[in-house]
Amino acid sequence: MPLGTLDRNPPPFFRQGASALSKLMVFSALALFLMVADTRFALTQPLRMAVATALYPVQWLVMRPVLWSASAGAYFESLQAAQEAAQQKLGLLSQRANQVEQLMLENSRLRKLLVLRERFAATGQAAQVLYDAADPYTRKVVIDKGLLSGVSAGSPVLDESGVLGQVTRVYPLVSEVTLVTDRDQAIPVLNARTGARAVAFGDPGAHAGALELRFMAANADVQAGDLLTTSGVDGVYPPGLPVARVEKVERRVESAFARIYCTPVALAAGAAHVMVLQPISSQIPALPEPEAAPEPGKKGKSK
Repeated sequence: MPLGTLDRNPPPFFRQGASALSKLMVFSALALFLMVADTRFALTQPLRMAVATALYPVQWLVMRPVLWSASAGAYFESLQAAQEAAQQKLGLLSQRANQVEQLMLENSRLRKLLVLRERFAATGQAAQVLYDAADPYTRKVVIDKGLLSGVSAGSPVLDESGVLGQVTRVYPLVSEVTLVTDRDQAIPVLNARTGARAVAFGDPGAHAGALELRFMAANADVQAGDLLTTSGVDGVYPPGLPVARVEKVERRVESAFARIYCTPVALAAGAAHVMVLQPISSQIPALPEPEAAPEPGKKGKSK
């Protein structure tokens, strides 16, 4: 059969009805009608309620994992926030506890300092240690009192336990205190047990931070544990102030002098508040001026 004689139209059995454009126009008009009717007369409201009621269990089941995951995330976030807040509060309480302990320690030291001051008639004033001196080869500290506060060079400096040192340099607002453990510092002391006098020097050697009694005879009556106090013969320190305690006594046959090491009773490495006294030499009245010798021409006439 020739190709030109074939019918190109589909047989009637496969016809689909109206065209696509017609269907689009009909369904668009129907949708518009339903929207207007639903807006004016709420025709689909019962249908919506029925569908919502039927789908609520499905929605509830579908939302459970979402809500559980959200609640779990919120729980872990709140737990982490609570832990961080607890750690912050614990750190704050720890800091306050340390401050309370520090304040109690300072209060106890100040009370002891006031009690030590009441034992002596010398006038004094409280001061605070600012910092250690910059020179690493010396044992010096700087306090917050100077010339404007009436501090003078040579003034004894005490802490709550005993003699700490002596003011060696004074500035308008601050002063420099040389500790008893400095290698250039010497202080006359008295053995409270025997009454023997000696001189304690700062020990810069192997016993740094300690004192040494020098030029003591090998047979001197000195024992470990003896308390050394100021003798008061130097005109600087009032007598009876605790200075050091004998730690070790070495007696050698080849030496005529004993090696006596002492530990200062004051907190030479950790003093915070000190008492600055006036040197006792300032309380000693001045010597009377010598009387002028009579001139030779003014001698009395002999009778």
